[in-house]
Amino acid sequence: SGESASAEPRAVQSVAIIGAGTMGSGIAMAFANGGFDVLVRETDDASLQRGLDRIADTYARSVKRGSITQAEADRRSGRISGTTEMTALSDADLIIEAAFEDMAVKKSIFAELEDVAKPGAILATNTSYLDVNEIARSTGRSGDILGLHFFSPANVMRLLEIVRGADTSPEVITTALKVARRLGKQPVVVGVCHGFVGNRMLQARNGQLSQLLLEGASPAGIDAAFRAFGWPMGPCRMQDLAGLDIGWRTRKALGKSDPLPDRLCEMGRIGQKAGKGWYAYETGARDPSEDPDVATLIETMASELGVTRRTIEPAEIIERTHGPMIEEGRRILEEGIADRASDIDVVWVHGYGFPRDFGGPMYWDDHLRRKAQPAKKETQNG
Repeated sequence: SGESASAEPRAVQSVAIIGAGTMGSGIAMAFANGGFDVLVRETDDASLQRGLDRIADTYARSVKRGSITQAEADRRSGRISGTTEMTALSDADLIIEAAFEDMAVKKSIFAELEDVAKPGAILATNTSYLDVNEIARSTGRSGDILGLHFFSPANVMRLLEIVRGADTSPEVITTALKVARRLGKQPVVVGVCHGFVGNRMLQARNGQLSQLLLEGASPAGIDAAFRAFGWPMGPCRMQDLAGLDIGWRTRKALGKSDPLPDRLCEMGRIGQKAGKGWYAYETGARDPSEDPDVATLIETMASELGVTRRTIEPAEIIERTHGPMIEEGRRILEEGIADRASDIDVVWVHGYGFPRDFGGPMYWDDHLRRKAQPAKKETQNG
């Protein structure tokens, strides 16, 4: 295919992953499942062991479910080894940093990698928001550096955002596309900006949630509108699942606030892992239940802010969430962050569960959304 047909891909067989947390472990399994040799690096033995145990546990569950045989699980886990030494990464063809989402942490790792990695090794960051160019320029190897943004769980989710930095060489992009195909991933090449394509549009989609809630919607009402539209899960349930503290931390780092979810986090309601977030999670119950405390909090906050509450229909919920998301997608295209509208659609269908029947947000906007809106009557000028 003609992606960068002129650039020859580099050979990649040995892959090192820095960080054995949820993300690092998932990425390690994705590569082991694709037949690569994987080395996982953690800062200390305890963290490394936790990561390797998590990997072993995931394979054991797959065997129990019958999705792979014991022999295949042994083959895959046999491709993964661990280390606490950065110097052990000197033979790796590709090194992926999956550490904490903090610029200083990432820059210090890349500074170490510069001394350790062999010439021609590809160095990738799995950041979901941070500036890949800033990371790359903290080294003398910016041509070898790119973003590989896997989606969690990385061993399951098909989408891979390949983030092309200002200096990333064409052969590094060609290699990343080839590696993605061997992993069975759906790659999309994107440019550098805050949140890239997916998370940038997600922020736009979720930007009005607090306002909708204050004006009269409920978390369950918003989620029901999304499910009726065709999403597998609504945004409030999704935030509970991911953890409300992630957005809270990001806002604090950017000096921003969103009073409603911030208040939930201050109350310790950080989502499913805490047993309560937008919803309450009864012990042992799989499904969330509506929590009267949250309804009371929203009503109290609305009156504090002088917001008059009313009934909000599903159509308004969809318009006020999906409208800004589409506008952000148009800006992404104008800025050249994505090459084509279909790339944005691939990101949303494969990474975020946008209803497949609608082809993705940009396709839906171009072909379906406008038809669904009542046509304005043409006025005849006599």
